[in-house]
Amino acid sequence: MINIKSKKLEISIHLLIWLVLFFLPAAFSLGSDGNWLELFKHFWLQLFFLAVIFYINYFFLINWLYSDKKIRFLIINILLIIALIILKQQIFELIEDPKPKGGGGRRPPEMFIYFMDFMIYLIPIAFSVAINSGQRMKQAEEMKREADNIKLKSELQHLKYQLQPHFFFNALNNIYSLIDFAPDKAKQSIHSLSKLMRHLLYKTDVEKITLSEEIDFLNKYIELMTLRLNDNTKVYTSFPSKIPNLEIAPLLFISVVENAFKHGVSATQHSDISFKMEINEEEEILFMASNSNFPKTDTDKSGSGIGVENLKKRLNLLYPEKYEFHSHLNNGMYIAEMKLKIK
Repeated sequence: MINIKSKKLEISIHLLIWLVLFFLPAAFSLGSDGNWLELFKHFWLQLFFLAVIFYINYFFLINWLYSDKKIRFLIINILLIIALIILKQQIFELIEDPKPKGGGGRRPPEMFIYFMDFMIYLIPIAFSVAINSGQRMKQAEEMKREADNIKLKSELQHLKYQLQPHFFFNALNNIYSLIDFAPDKAKQSIHSLSKLMRHLLYKTDVEKITLSEEIDFLNKYIELMTLRLNDNTKVYTSFPSKIPNLEIAPLLFISVVENAFKHGVSATQHSDISFKMEINEEEEILFMASNSNFPKTDTDKSGSGIGVENLKKRLNLLYPEKYEFHSHLNNGMYIAEMKLKIK
């Protein structure tokens, strides 16, 4: 449908240009002594030949210029121009009255006239090459844009597939730790995990989900992770009570939340974990996670460690130059801050 519209537009533009060029000489000749024969000889006939050269090149010969037929392209155009110059002279001889010797003004040499005609007939060839080159550049840009888009989707899909096993590994590891000393909590965790799996199955294969759905997923995950915690760990959450109707890419915040539980929990020491989300007046999402810092040892396999790096790659692909992500230590607390501009 788009191609048909663009073709119609192209034809309309061509017709408009040729109509203007056809009627312009007549408009300038109104009120002057020039007759229609002179108008035909010096303007319309020349215009017709220019159109012939342009469209022969535009529709047929131009493709030779971009192949191994460049010499053929030059030879055919030279022969075409010479043939039209000869044809023009033949037409002039048929319609011109024989002039008496010594009458009229001094006429330029015939070779000069032929040379000027030759140079004029090169103009439509140049226009044809310029227009075709512009179209080819546009097509090349569109193909590159399409290839980049396919590559982007492929990379995002790969990162998403990479993230989900990582998520399940951490969740199952959490449930496994409950089986021996808290089987009831383990059962509850499996039930909570099934709800999260439903979200992952039906909400992550789309480009965007609502912010309220993402927050609901985070709350369910935090609820699941707190089942294994003892009284030494306190978890605080602060999410907007009124959530604006914003759409974001799915699973943007889960890696930061996972990271907080992975590095912010100690079996013997008091630890705090907090999550806070705000939406400012510009509808930018501000998300902060802070946790007590208990770095994992090399022997700890409770996570693959790809979560935050995965997040940064996804943000670079999805929201280039529209996000900020910072993390730092402050008085024994690890703080991760994300600022996301949706619009």
